[in-house]
Amino acid sequence: MFDVWKNVLEQIKHQISNEKFATYFNKTSLEGVENGVAKIGVPNIFMQINVRKNFDKLIRAALKNNNIDFSDTEYVITNNDNKVRKSREIFSTSELKNKSETKRYLSNSPRISSNGLIPEYTFDNFIVGTNNDLAVYTAKEVVDDPGGKRNPFFLYGKSGVGKTHLIQAIGNELLKKNPNLKILYTPINHFYSDFISAIRSKNPDSWKPKYMNLDVLIIDDFQLIAEKDKSQIEFFNIFNDMHLSKRQIIVASDRLPEEIKEVDTRLASRLTQKGAYDIQLPGYEERYAILQAKAEYNGVEIEPQAIEYIAENVKTNIRDLNSEYEKLIAFAELRGMTPLEVINSGFSRPSVSTSRKNTTAKKIIDKTAKYYDMTTETMLSKSRVAHIKNARQVAMYLLQNELGLSTTKTATELGLKDHTTVMNGVKRIKNEMKMNFKLREDINILQEKIYS
Repeated sequence: MFDVWKNVLEQIKHQISNEKFATYFNKTSLEGVENGVAKIGVPNIFMQINVRKNFDKLIRAALKNNNIDFSDTEYVITNNDNKVRKSREIFSTSELKNKSETKRYLSNSPRISSNGLIPEYTFDNFIVGTNNDLAVYTAKEVVDDPGGKRNPFFLYGKSGVGKTHLIQAIGNELLKKNPNLKILYTPINHFYSDFISAIRSKNPDSWKPKYMNLDVLIIDDFQLIAEKDKSQIEFFNIFNDMHLSKRQIIVASDRLPEEIKEVDTRLASRLTQKGAYDIQLPGYEERYAILQAKAEYNGVEIEPQAIEYIAENVKTNIRDLNSEYEKLIAFAELRGMTPLEVINSGFSRPSVSTSRKNTTAKKIIDKTAKYYDMTTETMLSKSRVAHIKNARQVAMYLLQNELGLSTTKTATELGLKDHTTVMNGVKRIKNEMKMNFKLREDINILQEKIYS
């Protein structure tokens, strides 16, 4: 089976990007074919959902090309020894009342190690989607070669999209590979506090050993360093020292360094010298996958309709998505009902984010035109001028991404007769967003303006 799966992977490798192949197909296997079902091994539940959702058709075609006789596929979770794990027992919400695990999955107080890392933040329980796959791929390159070609690693994105989880996953994975590494995760305000405390104690250098002797420094919330000139100087010195000695620096922020007021231009330039990678807001499919994986991981039975309801209504960020999920499950526990019964009874409706329900195609079109400093009429014209065409294509992308409009409906809203124009425009925006960080930021800002 190993040789067959090797051939299957080789075929798939030529049909998708290197980033997607490395992210989704690492540690996969063909476990066998039983009763006409080809069993594909995946490393965890999160990959089980993602691979099945995104690549099942591709895998089926490759299996058939390699003369595998099967009628269906099943994705099973395997451990490192490639033995199929038994499925986790799934309890109903009423049965969970008597399970000690209930307290664990409802807890919002994760364990924090002395190095600042939360052990539960791993790659295995991080949902990969089109909103973050490049960032995840690059993060894994950091793990493979710390202090190497991805040093420094700069990650940015809006609050609640999973930045902290991803940078902590890098630290936890590095420790798993080498437990002797000296790693520190710290928000930048803690760095600032250490610096100020040392000055007040009249021993200004007392804080430095904590940072100067590290193998890996992980800084979060970097945007908070704005206007703290002396802290920036000290951080710049530590940065230079670690970078010159090929020790890894990882930084997360809610925006690019050059967009943060009062940040030294030299520091901003050095932080993004190896690129900047962003995480965008998750789309509907990513939101659904996150909730489904969370429920399965915690052994909670929740109806697909309940997952759909939350995924459709909570579009702000992952933090809000998880919060709504936890409240729904808590209500179900309290009332002795299923999650869907809770929703149908109206218990969760007031707390679900509704700000995005009132969004219309006209609002998206008008906001996009205004953002690009042109009239709606100009943007919807047949002009082929580059900046007008770009704005029009961004509007196409947002209409489909935010409202889920079909290609034909999108064309109608934009006054276009040919729907293939929309297909090509949306495709161009999606491809550009992979490496065009200015375009990504434009779309992030537009999403905020549309729903403000």
